[in-house]
Amino acid sequence: MGAPALQPTARPGAVIATLAFAGTTAAIMQTLVTPLIAELPQILDTSSSNAAWVITVTLLVAAVCVPVVGRLGDLLGKRRMLLACSVPLIVGSVVCAFASDVVTMIVGRGLQGMGMGMVPLGIALLRDVVPAEKLSGSIALVSASMGIGGAIGLPLAAAVAQYANWRVLFWGSAALAAVVAVLIFTLVPDVPAGAKGQRFDLPGAIGLGVGLVSLLLAVSKGADWGWASGTTLGLFAAAVVALAGWGVWEVRTTDPLIDLRTTARPRVLLTNLASVFIGFGMYASMLVMPQLLQFPEATGYGLGQSMLAAGLWMAPGGLMMMLISPLGGKLTNARGPKFTLVCGALVLAAGYFVSLALMGSAWGVMVVTLITSGGVGLAYGAMPALIMSSVPLTETAAANGFNTLMRSLGTSIGSAVIGVILSQMTTTMGGHTFASEDGFRTALLVGGGLALISAAIAAVIPAARAAAPGEDATGRAEVPEQAKV
Repeated sequence: MGAPALQPTARPGAVIATLAFAGTTAAIMQTLVTPLIAELPQILDTSSSNAAWVITVTLLVAAVCVPVVGRLGDLLGKRRMLLACSVPLIVGSVVCAFASDVVTMIVGRGLQGMGMGMVPLGIALLRDVVPAEKLSGSIALVSASMGIGGAIGLPLAAAVAQYANWRVLFWGSAALAAVVAVLIFTLVPDVPAGAKGQRFDLPGAIGLGVGLVSLLLAVSKGADWGWASGTTLGLFAAAVVALAGWGVWEVRTTDPLIDLRTTARPRVLLTNLASVFIGFGMYASMLVMPQLLQFPEATGYGLGQSMLAAGLWMAPGGLMMMLISPLGGKLTNARGPKFTLVCGALVLAAGYFVSLALMGSAWGVMVVTLITSGGVGLAYGAMPALIMSSVPLTETAAANGFNTLMRSLGTSIGSAVIGVILSQMTTTMGGHTFASEDGFRTALLVGGGLALISAAIAAVIPAARAAAPGEDATGRAEVPEQAKV
């Protein structure tokens, strides 16, 4: 084995519940401002383009911080970094609650983005403290907590925004983050850092950050700035140069931020590639269904629901993820995480294709949401299980952080592509422009097609290789006991 075996905690149920709650809270932070999007320019006395940064900044900061926090979890201890992540969640929420201008709100939302590393850290910690027979189910639940929090958080945030002062949203999120910190401190055991003694790769963190920010800015703002504009093309070029240089550095440095040799192994590489397509496929539904529910009935295809009602119609999707997680864990135990991932991608694709027949009613949209959420729940639970079965203990948090980044990259690209489809295929009514029914159908077909591509990629993921004498399960040479730190 590549690292000393760790003893499972005596209270695995409490640890699993705490980490799932932490992931759900982090996801709620992401959807918190969704009901306020239309009102933000007035609330903050700014333009719509400036107000959009309130959402964009959380995505950018999270993309940079998630892999960095994952590596620090391997170096300093996962419990310590979980507690560290709770601090910017609390502080950022308080800053947003007091905000009266767009700059302050952007700063607060950026701080909240720093706490998004909780989910990959929590998943990696499960490998250290949960008994083997409970590991698959617990990974599935904690991994799906991001989807659960997003689905549940939207109607809750809409209700608060509609019936109370908007600042209550952020005071509530601060209280949730504080509860998470107390639970982690009280219930989550401190286990030895898997990569203790190695150095932190600061140049690698800076290079990856520059590359990711450039790429995600170009993807998320390209439609506003123009895909052929100098700014967008310059950012894409900067991303290529920065990420290429980062890759060269990571291969040559002794203690890389992300071990690219490990990520290049077919089992890890294909899982991460499937994750990009799953993220894209999942987000297509999240963009289409709320608009379909809220468009006026006079369009002939809109369902005329309020923001709160639309959130409530979609909320059962979060409950479906919660229910499907233990079933996904059992499926993984019986057939392996690869089989579960393929099933999840196929269920997600089925949901999209069924939606073409059911998108004409709110009940039909809810059924579609249940199906797609079930597929996402299966897939999200299988991906980290595949990753952790393929990397050494010294890299579990960093590898999970990178996989989370791949999912986020998929959702960002999905948001841009679906946004372009809906903005190009429009109809005009009463002086207002709406995405057309054909635009929605095209977006759903794209989502279903990408889910099928993800299933095809997952189907060719190789089986985990048996450890040869003198190697661990990842093919690395065993470290002698006397050399282990």
